[in-house]
Amino acid sequence: MLPLLHDLAGESVLVFGGGRVGARRARTFAVESDVVVVSPTFSEHGFGDARRVRAAPSPDAVAEWVDRVDPVLVVAATDDTAVNATVERVAAERGLLYNRADRAGARDPCHVAIPSMVRDGDVVVGLSTGVPALTKVLRQRIEADVDGAGELAALTAELRRELRDVHPPERRRAALRAVVRSDRVWKALGDGVANPRQIVDEIVSEELGESP
Repeated sequence: MLPLLHDLAGESVLVFGGGRVGARRARTFAVESDVVVVSPTFSEHGFGDARRVRAAPSPDAVAEWVDRVDPVLVVAATDDTAVNATVERVAAERGLLYNRADRAGARDPCHVAIPSMVRDGDVVVGLSTGVPALTKVLRQRIEADVDGAGELAALTAELRRELRDVHPPERRRAALRAVVRSDRVWKALGDGVANPRQIVDEIVSEELGESP
């Protein structure tokens, strides 16, 4: 499999199933999408900002729900194999992306695997190993490594805009590399004491040979 990123901001996602897996899927997509979860019952796990609809759709009702919500992605996470199979069929017929939680590794082009994700601001890391225990350990390591990366991404994006019309590309790239590789910057992002932007400006000035 190859990892792909989808921008689902403002799009609708439909989740069938209110158990642990359905809740996890809902939380994942509710970060940036309008999520509707359909289930006769809901677990105590959090569903993020997803809208929960208490209903027990039969296989015959799946298409109606898909047409009503008009999602770009449908998740089948119920404990009813017939419902999950119908979700898969209806989504494929309509050319929609779908995730069927009870059939990992499906080969249909419309089927998407949803990795474990680490998110810090606009920085998103997807992780899939096929072994949950390994995924959990790697996720914990990555969480520590990317702590503060979201703020750094915002800082460097702002810096790129400021340098764009002032310095040639090779000098801009050198300055940005110096910033993202700087232990001083990462430490400032993590300790909450130093001013990261001030340190970034100092490093850029040193790299470009300018007075701070």
